Amino acid sequence: MRHDLAAARDKLLPDVLAPGLDVVFCGINPGLYSAATGHHFGRPGNRFWPALHLGGFTPTLLSPADQDQLPAHGLGITNLVPRATARADELTDAELRAGAKRLTAVAERYRPTMIAVVGVTAYRTAFGRKKAAIGPQDELIADSRLWVLPNPSGLNAHYQLPALGDAFAELRAALDR
Repeated sequence: MRHDLAAARDKLLPDVLAPGLDVVFCGINPGLYSAATGHHFGRPGNRFWPALHLGGFTPTLLSPADQDQLPAHGLGITNLVPRATARADELTDAELRAGAKRLTAVAERYRPTMIAVVGVTAYRTAFGRKKAAIGPQDELIADSRLWVLPNPSGLNAHYQLPALGDAFAELRAALDR
């Protein structure tokens, strides 16, 4: 698989989107494993899929290979930066700022109720909000409400899976309000 990962560098991973979704989750960018497999949040150990289930968004635990089922649950996935890298710190600030414009275009086209950016540091850079925190944001993207979630990568030691599930559940509860 090592050779396949190297070949995945800069590969683009298609979005999972449809008009009128409840939530579009926006990752930072695909990792090499995700690009190689063609599945968002695809690396074993990534906690996106368990957090999605723990947060009440899916009735069963989905796997990365199930990503095409998300629109049936009112959910979608995109990324700030579409190109795959080994680490998010390989992205430039300019790429992240361009990602904010890209995300705005996604919101204008698909009109989700909520956009959830998964990763507060990337959100701060992309949108120029240096003091942004996890949770609801004051601004809208197009007509979509904006929420920031913790990065579900296994490298994010600040959030263990139960706390990550709670953060996703808070977003889920906000949809019902």
